[in-house]
Amino acid sequence: MSSQPPIGQNTTGTQRAVMNAPGVPVIRNVNWGGLRTLYIKEVRRFFKVHLQTVWAPAITTLLFLIVFSIATGAKLPVHVGGVEIPFAEFIAPGLIISQGMMGPAFANASFSLMVGKIQGTIVDYLQPPLSTMELLAALVGGAMTRALVVGVVVWAAMMLYGVHLVPVHFWAVLWFGFMGTLFLALLGVMTSIWADKFDHAAAVTNFIVTPLGLLSGTFYSVDKLAPAFRAFSHANPFFYIISGFRYGFLGTADSPILVGSIVIFAIDAVLAVACYLLLRSGWKIKN
Repeated sequence: MSSQPPIGQNTTGTQRAVMNAPGVPVIRNVNWGGLRTLYIKEVRRFFKVHLQTVWAPAITTLLFLIVFSIATGAKLPVHVGGVEIPFAEFIAPGLIISQGMMGPAFANASFSLMVGKIQGTIVDYLQPPLSTMELLAALVGGAMTRALVVGVVVWAAMMLYGVHLVPVHFWAVLWFGFMGTLFLALLGVMTSIWADKFDHAAAVTNFIVTPLGLLSGTFYSVDKLAPAFRAFSHANPFFYIISGFRYGFLGTADSPILVGSIVIFAIDAVLAVACYLLLRSGWKIKN
């Protein structure tokens, strides 16, 4: 219920005293105006440098497709679930979700709070009347928006390049695209809370995000790996995201879709709770 009086009705002295009393919230429900403003700020921030934040990762992802297709032969089939799939069509969905969507989502989310701490502008995130959940939602929403924009650009470029990428199970594309970008956005927020300098965020990118992305079955079918490497792939959360996203386009996958959905949902839930508790405690932000 809003604490403001109805239009045309004056407040009494007692009502004004209660509204202005310390500790009494003026905004008692969701601060939609503040949430929308911070979200727009995050989106405008990466659109201002779109050559770096949108077009650069899109071109890099397309180059991955071109180079690997030429190196291995564009018509070389890959066997997945007993089905032969052209190599370019096999790696394209994995490149879209891992390099084109999850990477930019992490980069965007890991930048905001860290730069605020470095430049001394962290107060711009802490001073507005936003709850912890509203702050987290705006940061994650901005990162996922960037991921969506880059993903659509990459998908369109691959279609123009001649790769057949028409969704077979559109729900799987939406579900694993959403859960995958949410996963990296939450990981980026956690990194942004922890990092005190650019080297910290770069370390997470170079030693965690990039290796997990490249060793997730994007360029190969894990069924062809030795048992030890196959077990490592199944312990990699990126594997379930890429496999499920590929299932949305090709109708076949390296892992059970239900298992992948449960695993990624559980990881996202744990990360969301962890980010919420860290933001609420003010760890490395308010002190």
